[in-house]
Parts: sequence; C-alpha cells; structure tokens
Amino acid sequence: MPAKIRLQRLGKRSSAYFHVVVTDSRNKRNGSYIEKIGSYDPNSNPATINLDFDRALFWVKNGAAMTDTMRAMLSYRGVLYKKHLDKGVAKGVMTLEQADAKFAKWTELKSGAIETKKTRLSKAATDEQKKRMDAEVAVKEAKAQ
Repeated sequence: MPAKIRLQRLGKRSSAYFHVVVTDSRNKRNGSYIEKIGSYDPNSNPATINLDFDRALFWVKNGAAMTDTMRAMLSYRGVLYKKHLDKGVAKGVMTLEQADAKFAKWTELKSGAIETKKTRLSKAATDEQKKRMDAEVAVKEAKAQ
C-alpha cells in the first residue's frame, strides 16, 4: 500500500480549511484516510499549520510520499530537516546531542522569524487603521467648515 501525506479539503467554497492526512495514494482526495496528523488554515495571515510533529516524522521516515504542498509545509515545520539530521546520526556523521542542538538552534531561528512576521503584520494593521481614522477626521473637519 503506497502511503501518501496530503491535504483533505473541508469548509465552505470561499473559506476552505484542510486536514493533513496520511492515506492510500489510490484513495480520492476527500476519501478515507489512515491517520489525521494535523490541520492547515490558509485563511489566517500568516497561515496556521498545526502538525503532530512525531507522527509526521514517523510517516516520512517510513517512506510516505508527499504532495508538493505538503513537502513545503513539512519543510517549514522542520520535519524534513529532522529526518536529515537523524539520517546523519544513523550514519555516524554526528552524535544525537549534536543533531538535537542543531535542530534546537534551527527551531529557535524559525520561531523568531515567525514572531517577527506576526508583529510586522499587526503593526501594519494598526498603522492602516490609524491612517483611516486620520482621513475620516480630516473629512469630518472639512464638512464642519
């Protein structure tokens, strides 16, 4: 049975969200699945990706194929990097402690970048709201005169 990690579409026509599932590659997109390992909401900014890291790593290590979108998401979450480090440990290139240290450093950098993006987006939203309020006050003053 060729396993595949892919997205299962749910939600309304204009506001879709997805479950991350492991399924037989011959099943339909929204058909039965072996295991649900997460969810993905592209409607939020930045997009929300909830993923069971250990189960995703298990399936990737056991040879489950991925769609292009899932490959990008798993790379973004660090599953593919962790697999790469574990393969290096198995070959004897590095120790487990070194691999864990590298992964912890990568995770710290990634979470910092995500937080920076969130703060930048929230600051842009507040600046836009302030600009709208200033324009509205200017229009109100012009009408009053």
